[in-house]
Amino acid sequence: MQRTTHRSLLLARPVLVALAAAVALTATSCAKSEDDAADGKKSTAAADAGQKVAEPKPGSKTCTIDAYGGKKIDLKDATVGFSQSEKEANPFRIAETQSIKDEAARRGVKLLTANAQSQFSKQISDVQDLLAKGADLLVIAPLNSDGWDPVLQAAAAKKVPIVTIDRKINATACKDYVSFIASDFVEQGRRAADQMIEATGGKGEVAILLGSAGNNVTTERTKGFKERVAEKAPGLKVVFEQTGDFTREKGQQVTEQLIQSKPGIKGIYAENDEMGLGAVAALKGAGKKAGDVKIVTVDGTRNAVQGVVDGWISGVIESNPRFGPLAFQTLDDFTQGKEVAQDIIIQDGAYDDGNAEQDLGKAY
Repeated sequence: MQRTTHRSLLLARPVLVALAAAVALTATSCAKSEDDAADGKKSTAAADAGQKVAEPKPGSKTCTIDAYGGKKIDLKDATVGFSQSEKEANPFRIAETQSIKDEAARRGVKLLTANAQSQFSKQISDVQDLLAKGADLLVIAPLNSDGWDPVLQAAAAKKVPIVTIDRKINATACKDYVSFIASDFVEQGRRAADQMIEATGGKGEVAILLGSAGNNVTTERTKGFKERVAEKAPGLKVVFEQTGDFTREKGQQVTEQLIQSKPGIKGIYAENDEMGLGAVAALKGAGKKAGDVKIVTVDGTRNAVQGVVDGWISGVIESNPRFGPLAFQTLDDFTQGKEVAQDIIIQDGAYDDGNAEQDLGKAY
């Protein structure tokens, strides 16, 4: 994809849609976590909480319906199937699903939904069921990156276009799927490392609470963090890595083990907010005080940002889950025969002690 006026205008459209629709996503994007949801209060997220598309890199590839082999249809007359991967105990997933539902309702598009409850085999059968029920288009939030051949083959046989969000499917763009919409996860890891370096002074022992194995988010957030630490703070040593499976309960369990095995740990990089909040619970249980161990997380949930305000978390890198406007605009452009980017990268914000309190309303 060349950085031409035509492409800039094309990519600007999802941004405008995302901004215009963000107000409709405020109440539902802030949702209950595993044990609390900021007292159930609705978010008052500002209009700028919606997703914004980053400037495409020179030479970025695009896809058209002719190249993909699909057929032009009017999105308003289509049935869209949405497959959610994880249990909706995680605020990210709740906000993500609600964003898809809100945008479908705003556009008057028939939407079929399924939730795999964090079971990959169920997600494969869920998507096959969505196809059997007549989905003309698919939006998939994959649990894993591999193992999608049965779905891709079934969708190709029916010429059903697929847009994936948040996690990437290991397949060929503009052949097996149309576009992948997500954050730059390597860059998220780098920015988390920057926050950790600042919080710790760039020295000491730190731990990583890894996300679930088998997906690009975990791999790339780890890669970015380690690369930036090696580049900028060789005195900061990663001495512990263990998966917390992106859940609060597992994050707490792993941190309890960490405190026993590495009592001098200076910082914890949690690859999502829920694990970070689990780490906070473990530290509190061990009698630690806010700030004794520096914690940096990724997502931007309301509870984690409140943790920054309260001093338990040093920083949060945003990973915006409000995919609805951008996913539907991508499908709309594509089904009209327009070019869409194969990789659509979202700009993310960040929270620290300088902005967390005033920007709490943007969190979900």
